[in-house]
Amino acid sequence: MPIRSMTGFARVSRALAAGELTLSLKTVNHRGLDLHFHMPPEFDAVEPALRAAIRKRVSRGHVQVQVFFRRNAEASAAASVNEALLSAWLDTFHSIAARYGIDCKPDLNQALRVPGMMDSRSGPAATPDESMERETLAMAAEVIEELDSFRAREGAAIETEIRGRAASLREIVSKMEGIRERALPYFHQRLKDRLGELLGGTQIDPARLAQEAAILAERSDISEELVRLKTHADQTDSLLSADGETGKKLDFLLQEMNRETNTILSKTGGLGEQGLTLTDLGLAAKAEIDRIREQSLNIE
Repeated sequence: MPIRSMTGFARVSRALAAGELTLSLKTVNHRGLDLHFHMPPEFDAVEPALRAAIRKRVSRGHVQVQVFFRRNAEASAAASVNEALLSAWLDTFHSIAARYGIDCKPDLNQALRVPGMMDSRSGPAATPDESMERETLAMAAEVIEELDSFRAREGAAIETEIRGRAASLREIVSKMEGIRERALPYFHQRLKDRLGELLGGTQIDPARLAQEAAILAERSDISEELVRLKTHADQTDSLLSADGETGKKLDFLLQEMNRETNTILSKTGGLGEQGLTLTDLGLAAKAEIDRIREQSLNIE
């Protein structure tokens, strides 16, 4: 299953007997699936089916669903004015104008824009009939397919970027492994100096000395962190090829990679020029991890 971006847009318009129907989907990144519908009230009955259709193809992201329906002249003519609502609107208008001494006339165009003012229940285009509902759902399938293609294209670009960053991270780890071999004398010298401080010219229990030596060696060597960091870089590629919610899994893996890099940086002090080089490479590794994170935030 290809990687999909959580960012996408698709729009489909179709001319129907009653007018022009337009359905659009816009998605951006979000921790979960967040659906928002913006459509005329007469399409409320179609919302559950639209919601179910989107859920089948979109698992994460903030999704804006917009439905626009522009009736043609014949269908619009069939609508009638809600005279009860218009009468109430006019009464309110005149009452407020008289109360505040405002000399003005009501604007009919403004009145007709009031929601519910055009009562089309008696007209043929009042609410979507079964044929229009079928048409809406057919358009939804088309726009979802278009959105999916858009998100797949964006996802392919993100995948290429992340794989490149993971490869760069592996190269950095390889350089650090080489430098670590050359820095071993510094590790040993630091261990010797520390043991000298502990002994201070006095006798110490051999078992205690061995324990302290093991602890100091562990605190100085970065071989295990480098192995884990390279393994995590390999796992990044594996996640990109696996099914499921890749974005969430990748987020956890990046946290582990950051932890290993921070540990490496904490161990490279006091190693002379080799240590400075390791520090620079560790910072470069963190930069690559941050760039992967930036891209992963938009993966479904």
